Amino acid sequence: MAGADATTDPTTREGYLWARWFFLRALGLIFFSAFYSLAFQIHGLIGEKGILPAGLYLETLATNFGPLTRVWAAPTLFWIASGDRALTLLVALGIFASLLLIANVAPKVSVALCTIFFLSCIAVLQDFSSYQSDGMLLEAGFLSIFFAPAGLRPGLGAVKPPSRFSLFMLRWEWFRIYFESGLVKILSGDPRWRNLTAMDDYYQNGPLPAWPGWYVQQFPHWYHAGTVIITFAVELVIVWAVFLPRRFRVACFAFVTALQIGIISTANYAFLNYLVLVLGVLLLDDRTFARLGFRTRSSVPREDTPPRRIYDRAERLVLGVLLYTTVVAFLMGGSPSILALPDRLLEPFRIANAYGLFAIMTPARYEIEFQGSNDGKTWVPYPFQYKPQNIFERPGIYAPYQPRFDWNLWFASLGPWRASPWVVLVQERLLEGSPSVLSLFRRDPFHGKPPRMVRTILWQYWFTDIQTKRATGAWWRRQELEPFTPLATRGTDGNVVLGEAP
Repeated sequence: MAGADATTDPTTREGYLWARWFFLRALGLIFFSAFYSLAFQIHGLIGEKGILPAGLYLETLATNFGPLTRVWAAPTLFWIASGDRALTLLVALGIFASLLLIANVAPKVSVALCTIFFLSCIAVLQDFSSYQSDGMLLEAGFLSIFFAPAGLRPGLGAVKPPSRFSLFMLRWEWFRIYFESGLVKILSGDPRWRNLTAMDDYYQNGPLPAWPGWYVQQFPHWYHAGTVIITFAVELVIVWAVFLPRRFRVACFAFVTALQIGIISTANYAFLNYLVLVLGVLLLDDRTFARLGFRTRSSVPREDTPPRRIYDRAERLVLGVLLYTTVVAFLMGGSPSILALPDRLLEPFRIANAYGLFAIMTPARYEIEFQGSNDGKTWVPYPFQYKPQNIFERPGIYAPYQPRFDWNLWFASLGPWRASPWVVLVQERLLEGSPSVLSLFRRDPFHGKPPRMVRTILWQYWFTDIQTKRATGAWWRRQELEPFTPLATRGTDGNVVLGEAP
């Protein structure tokens, strides 16, 4: 790796100017996708008439905690104001900051602003921010504050090459995402991973399937068993190449990039796989880019001044604490031990995380459908924008766009409704005719006149087989199971009344 205080000749040593340049541009695009998707959802999720209003959440924290504790528990700029205008303004600022990062304008400042604005949103999204991908982006954004070059228009930043420690920490995040995910698959005890059947129904049971996944689902078991073996090989073995000489890192990059492209093309995991993919770019040095035809430049030694020495020491201290915390988060997450104190302190900021994707594979696909009625006999479904519902509609490709409402309903369907009480709040908002919540659906089937009753029905879905699709054109088949939540009724006084729990 390029030293912070050494001249780097890209033909003889490992410089990372191009890797940094491409990574930061891609990170800006990922931040843009995150803020762009929030622009269409944040009012419905946490707006004044949303499902879980941010203002009410912060008011509850203020009532129960002191000034410092409540801000630490929810590190967000929305403490200043949390109404719909404030939500719109912050998302707009996030989009603007991400565009600056994409354009390589003051990248150190712009990536810091992206991280602060995104953290401010995540800190108040409550149930709609419980995804590992959010932590991945916040961690990458925070580390990139140290990794990015200073200056208004730094170009490749040859006079400010990346420090060894910041490059290592971003690679460390990339490594942990893979390796910790491999470990939890083994430690979880899920028999599907052990008997090589974990991928047999993976493409239909994920949060938001994509139409190429339908075709891959039709492949024979030996293919899916092979992908399990490949998954373990990548996550537990191949990723160790990040610590090996450059030729092994380049080969590792080629292999994992092909894997990530396969995942991206067959499922919708928002920006998660895009982030993992671009973190992998940091395995490539300037010699590799030179062979691809990119003009290389030698890094210039940093001037050794007292302010520079102070900055370098502060960077090493901060990154050293994060390195320790990431290890503790995985080995001792949730422990009351004094050794785990940094993990507990930094947990609200989500910049030093433990990862573990797909530890337990979902055995079946369930979907929660909202239905409204005025007479209790004829029920009209609220159409979703992204979730499976119409069995004849082809599953779309939406990533890196993240529809948090649709995504969360998939998680809610896997447990009892009491574990996701926000689903009942959706029913109440639909009875109120909340425009912001209705915007989370494809359209309002009641055309601005809210129904008297809203219920939820749990369905089970399966991909059809080739013969069925050829004969009927259906991508899915489904079966109604049972009511999911209590029936919500709008009384004559306008209040919402819940029926008996199912």
